[in-house]
Amino acid sequence: MSYKNTHRTRILTKTRRNALDGRRTHKGLHMTSKHILLASAFTALTLAACGAKDKPKDAAAPAAAADVKTEAKVDPASGPAIIFDAGGKFDKSFNESAYNGAEAFKKETGKSYMDFELKNPTELEGVLRKMAQRGGNPVVTMGFNSAEALDKIAKELPKSNFVIVDSEVKQPNVKSVQFREQEGSFLVGALAAMKSASGKVGFIGGMDIPVIRKFSCGYEQGAKYANPKAEVIKSTVGTTGEAWNNPTKGGELAKAQFDRGVDVIFAAAGGTGNGVYQAAKDNKKFAIGVDSNQNYLFPGTMLTSMVKRVDVAVKNAFTEAAAGQFKAGPVSLGLAENGVDWADDEHNKALVTDDMRTKVAQIKKDIIDGKIKVACDGK
Repeated sequence: MSYKNTHRTRILTKTRRNALDGRRTHKGLHMTSKHILLASAFTALTLAACGAKDKPKDAAAPAAAADVKTEAKVDPASGPAIIFDAGGKFDKSFNESAYNGAEAFKKETGKSYMDFELKNPTELEGVLRKMAQRGGNPVVTMGFNSAEALDKIAKELPKSNFVIVDSEVKQPNVKSVQFREQEGSFLVGALAAMKSASGKVGFIGGMDIPVIRKFSCGYEQGAKYANPKAEVIKSTVGTTGEAWNNPTKGGELAKAQFDRGVDVIFAAAGGTGNGVYQAAKDNKKFAIGVDSNQNYLFPGTMLTSMVKRVDVAVKNAFTEAAAGQFKAGPVSLGLAENGVDWADDEHNKALVTDDMRTKVAQIKKDIIDGKIKVACDGK
């Protein structure tokens, strides 16, 4: 008899006994708090196919044996999985770019995938474990905050394949995808300095962490390359996960910078950036988007976006695993690999002059050729 049937029998037997003596009790329910928490987290797992109708019949099954460290056989036919960080998969930035990559894989192959949006970092270990146990191949987790939990689960489940984006986990079953954000940020920093009438440009980062320091450092170097006298004013949103999804705070920080004479702001803060862009529009200033091409959000306000091809990284990871070609280890993507760039399209065409385009094209070539060194390690 299965655990599920045995467990149901215990509960029904106890319930009948209670009904006979008129008493109500929960002593017959043999579920620990750990079971309940993991079951609750797991019921939030969804299959991101064309709609909710594509969920497997057992998608909401309780995680009965949470502490049993079994893992599914890694099979190329198994569907991939992705875990979005606290910003949510529709943040119009980092997570949404990852979502677009997963959707591109689904559209191209017709294969579905599992996904989960974290609300609390404490959920991550359980979700990583459960997705791997269900045959997720690979299990992709987004953001630097995932590193500690993934390191633990990757050791626990050595036959499962994992991918982390924006951090590094040195385990033989983990691919670590990182970007040279400083190179793309150098380009948009140069554009900001060229566009600025005041000579003051701003930067708003989500948190003071290595990856955001690379954005900030590259942006400042690019601005001062284009205009040695440029002043770069910087702000940080916060110290918790809320920093990536707080448009109100983003708008307040942007307004404070505008009051100091800044007329172009680069926001590297996930969904918080939406508040920065709105403030730029309201104050007739310029803003620079991040991760995804966000030029379309406020045409006439968005000078450009520092595009980070998270979508390509996720799609490639899914595709390689589906073909049985998963390869663990570190991956670094910059200008030379088309991993980062600046966005130039119909939405910002009127804001960027031909002279600016020519200058940025030369800067990009010089970075790729090694003539310009963008020295930023995030420390």
